[in-house]
Amino acid sequence: MKRYRLAQIKTEIEEPVDVLPSVIAKTLGIKESDIRDWEVRRKSTDSRKKPHIQFVYTVDFFTDKKLKISRFRDLSIVDEEAEAAAVRPPEHGSVIMAHRPVVVGMGPAGLFAALELAREGYRPLVIERGPSMEERVSAVERFRRKRVLDPKANLLFGEGGAGTFSDGKLATGIKDGLIREVLKEFRDAGAGEDIMYLAKPHIGTDVLREVIVNIREKIEALGGEIRFNTRLESFVTADGCLRAVDVLGKSDPGAETAAERIPAEALILAIGHSARDTFTMVKDAGLDMQQKPFSIGVRMEHPQALIDAAQYGEENVGKLPPADYRINYKASNGRGVYSFCMCPGGEVVVCSTADGELCVNGMSNRKRDSGTANSGILCDVRTSDFGSDDVLAGVRFQQKYERLAFKNGGGDFTAPKCTMKDFLGGKEGGEEAGKESAKRRSAVIDSLPDFAAKAIIEAVPDFARKIRGYDSPDAVVTAVETRSSSPVRIIRGDDGQSNIKGIYPAGEGAGYAGGITSAACDGIRAARHIIEKYSNK
Repeated sequence: MKRYRLAQIKTEIEEPVDVLPSVIAKTLGIKESDIRDWEVRRKSTDSRKKPHIQFVYTVDFFTDKKLKISRFRDLSIVDEEAEAAAVRPPEHGSVIMAHRPVVVGMGPAGLFAALELAREGYRPLVIERGPSMEERVSAVERFRRKRVLDPKANLLFGEGGAGTFSDGKLATGIKDGLIREVLKEFRDAGAGEDIMYLAKPHIGTDVLREVIVNIREKIEALGGEIRFNTRLESFVTADGCLRAVDVLGKSDPGAETAAERIPAEALILAIGHSARDTFTMVKDAGLDMQQKPFSIGVRMEHPQALIDAAQYGEENVGKLPPADYRINYKASNGRGVYSFCMCPGGEVVVCSTADGELCVNGMSNRKRDSGTANSGILCDVRTSDFGSDDVLAGVRFQQKYERLAFKNGGGDFTAPKCTMKDFLGGKEGGEEAGKESAKRRSAVIDSLPDFAAKAIIEAVPDFARKIRGYDSPDAVVTAVETRSSSPVRIIRGDDGQSNIKGIYPAGEGAGYAGGITSAACDGIRAARHIIEKYSNK
């Protein structure tokens, strides 16, 4: 009996998933009873021929029938041994570790690096500058209610990293055999079975908060240790190698905050894209770094029903999950404008990490039921825009516009906001209304680089041709989104190490990932570099 994979299986949206064996049998010219132990590997929506929307599946199944692969374009034999080999951990190395490995950061890269090390018996020590989930959620709710920011506990810092307070998207553009392993871990931790096969899986911030804690508890059960509210202060090196790290924090929850030196010869640096003080420390420590381009822009909000109608057709609104979209445009000034982290049924949130600075992001719960769609609409920022060769010039570029947004929003963490009509320069009736419209528009426009504002404004009519109603006058535009990716890359070699041996940069903050899943995969890869070098004895 062999395992086969058949792609491009189409069904009507009203048909249940149970019809798949029948459709497969008909396609392949065999009996439905010949199909055993079938499993959906992928499900997507084909909305190109509105209003006729169809689901498109890829299904794995077993059969003892000998199928001629050459007769069917979308049929293949699954090489189970090759799939298993692609995700199998490496053999343990022989170098004796004097001290357990340290993982800095508890976003997806650090979380999955620690899990991999713990599973293989290395008992990692995880250092997280922010608090545990419960404390972090309380701090975030306090900020959103009272606008009092805790620089150590916010929407970007704390257990789970920046992705915890987002949509929890798991879709990724990378090709990596570890992706399915990452999805399995999330599923087993409570994320839901559908993330294993949806083309655009998401967990939702409400569910992700529980999932992260479950994975943390698994790390601890496997011998790992987590220290929250503990910040990496410096590296201790000798002869180009890591010897120890200095941290400031708590050795246990009841202890006083204190400085501590922790011996270590292997450290995974998974600090996330917003640990700006740590970027400075890394530079001062002599790690090789380089500037990295990123993007800047706004969040645009529309009624979810408008997006659903544009994507599915009026006839199908309410029959399918809240629709998303993906759009891009090349502006006349040469800049690329594109949608980023689109959140169906979500909300726009302020995700600042420092007083006097304001940036925004999108967030949604598992059910995506807010009734409002939002997406980042971003413009590419080049390293030549930074105005300096300093490796941290991109950080200062981000800060410049975050400080402008903070000021333009009123200085109380209220984000600058205007309507689409304001943003595109439309005139309100009456002199007083016109002044207010111009004021709102200026608050948003002045929070962006000139090239980005012009490119995004130019892009909107093109987006409206692709998504009917996108330029609706009442749509809301909010500034400023700056944290789409890290503004630096920490250089690493083929062995995963920086120029200071023993330090393994990983994830978004190091410039090697973009999103939860790719960061998690990169964290696992970093852990495996340690595993294949060191013994766990």
